[in-house]
Parts: sequence; structure tokens; C-alpha cells
Amino acid sequence: MNEPDPTTSTAPPIPPSSSLWRTVAEIERYVAGDGWGAPLRLFALVRTADALDRDPQLAQRLPEHVVAEARADTGHLTSVEQDGLPDVADLDELLGQLAWPAGVDGAALVVERLLVPPDAEAEVRAATPADDEEARAAALAAHPLAEDVRIAVGVLRDGSHECAVRSRSKDSDGEVATGADLVPGLVSALQATLQD
Repeated sequence: MNEPDPTTSTAPPIPPSSSLWRTVAEIERYVAGDGWGAPLRLFALVRTADALDRDPQLAQRLPEHVVAEARADTGHLTSVEQDGLPDVADLDELLGQLAWPAGVDGAALVVERLLVPPDAEAEVRAATPADDEEARAAALAAHPLAEDVRIAVGVLRDGSHECAVRSRSKDSDGEVATGADLVPGLVSALQATLQD
């Protein structure tokens, strides 16, 4: 009896969204390795097989297993961290300045935020002056139900998107929440950076 050849596969390729999910999870774990209190991190996403076609020398710079995965799965993504981000006051301002060249298939970002339940936020808003954002931010940060979270979002030009959210109180890889629609506002804002 002949053994199947491990270099050929009859299994269907992984759908692009699965590749995106895996990439977002990898990016979140990579950033988590630097601990809490990190600045926003931004990544370009490129389909690895297409990048290898454009630049065959890339195969020598990537790990062998990545090249093999890209040859087996045309949806395989490589993330490229973006350095030298502009110094802006808030995330919306940064995203409003971003545009990606045609060779970039998607984008991902990782940002830390402080979350409080909606009723706790309403309670703080009622107890602080409307024009004192500093006091409100301090009160929200001090609220007993406040939770530090790290949010990773990835989007592709075809509209696919995935999210991963890690809370500081459950800071382990097994406790990361994942799903396409965990932070729809951030997904939409990042998707807008890919519009022509």
C-alpha cells in the first residue's frame, strides 16, 4: 500500500478569513509579548504568495515554513509592522491620514483601551463636569469596573475582518476573545484606510 505524499494535499485551501483570523491572532500575541502600556502598533498585510511572485528573493528572507505555507495557501498573509507613525492626538486622526498602496492587501492595528460598562460610564458622566475631559478620564480610569484591554483588528480589501481582544485581568493566550464583529467601529475606521 502506498503512503500519501505529504508534499501534495487534496484538502481545500484555507479560506481567506481563516488566514486573516490566524494573522490577527499572531499579531496580538506578538504585541502581547511586549507587555501592557505599549503604544498603538500598525501593520500592513500582504498575501505572501503574491509577494513571493513579485520578489522571488523574498523566499530567502522568510522562514522556510512560511514559504511552504504560502505555497499551500494562497490566502496566507504576512504582516509588516509600520514604523515612524505620525504623532497625532488620537486614533481617528491617525486613521484619517492613512492610505495604503495597491500592493497592500489589508491592514491591522493593535491598541490598548480602558473599557467600562455603559452604565458605569453614564454614572461617571453624570458626576463630572461636561467640559472637563481630564476629570472624566481620571474618574473612568479609577472606576472599580474599568478594564484594560488590548484590541487587535485586521481588515482586507475584500471586506473580510477579524478582531481579537485580551483583557488585563485574563492575560493569557487562551482567554483572548476573537470574532469578526467585536469592535465594529474600529473595523470600519481601519477599512476606510483601504478605500481608493
